[in-house]
Amino acid sequence: MSLLELKNVTQRFGGVVAVNDVSMTVEEGEVFALVGPNGAGKSTVFNLLSRFYTPAEGTIRFNGHDVLALAPDQVPDLGIARTFQNIELFENSTVLYNLLIGRHRHRTSNMFTDLIFTPGVRAAEKEHREAVEEVIDFLDLQAYRDKMIAGLPYGVRKVVELGRALATKPKLLLLDEPASGLSVEETQDMAFWIEDIQKQMGITVLMVEHDMGLVSAVSTRVMALAEGAELATGTAVEVQSHPAVIEAYLGTSGIQKAGHQPNKKKDNAA
Repeated sequence: MSLLELKNVTQRFGGVVAVNDVSMTVEEGEVFALVGPNGAGKSTVFNLLSRFYTPAEGTIRFNGHDVLALAPDQVPDLGIARTFQNIELFENSTVLYNLLIGRHRHRTSNMFTDLIFTPGVRAAEKEHREAVEEVIDFLDLQAYRDKMIAGLPYGVRKVVELGRALATKPKLLLLDEPASGLSVEETQDMAFWIEDIQKQMGITVLMVEHDMGLVSAVSTRVMALAEGAELATGTAVEVQSHPAVIEAYLGTSGIQKAGHQPNKKKDNAA
């Protein structure tokens, strides 16, 4: 059984079909990338997985559970965490407290036990702090632990958001354009972290990314989307050389320059 399975998923916004009959599986331990031009439906897939949207058609299952039966706040309890294309952090809190927010799904205390600070609460707080400190060490955030988010460079904020997701101890990590806005050196660091997240932490990664250098460096498999539909799935090399993918990015002239012949079915339709 695949860790994640989408079957015939379609999402419409009025007359616009954002995701068109997409089926995909992500196996445990993979780094699976979704690529495609702007408006291809990549982030919509993430929002469906996060339950921000409910698809018009299709099913989504994670680790044997029906994701569509859950409310958005229940998704993290399955072991799914995500980052966002636009960084979503609490700017007037420190790095440490932003990461501790990622431990919220593991809390078992209530207002009363928190107020009197029972031994169980103290033990849990110690566990949460240790888990966060592990993430800080893993991502080399020691120098920023007690600094306010508002004063941090963009690249560091991007890493902090990754850290908050890791603090939830997910089984599946959704990375929405992790290299967006990063320098070449920062993107290289992100590639190393993604590899370590997969290999050392054993976390499965599903990411949306435009930087094909990063995709090629870390991905096990890649799915290319255009206009909400699947174009090709395979290794990064296979997908980048696929005629339909080249056409989606470069147009018919791009296919001819790359030495591919236009699809006959499309020629006939024209």
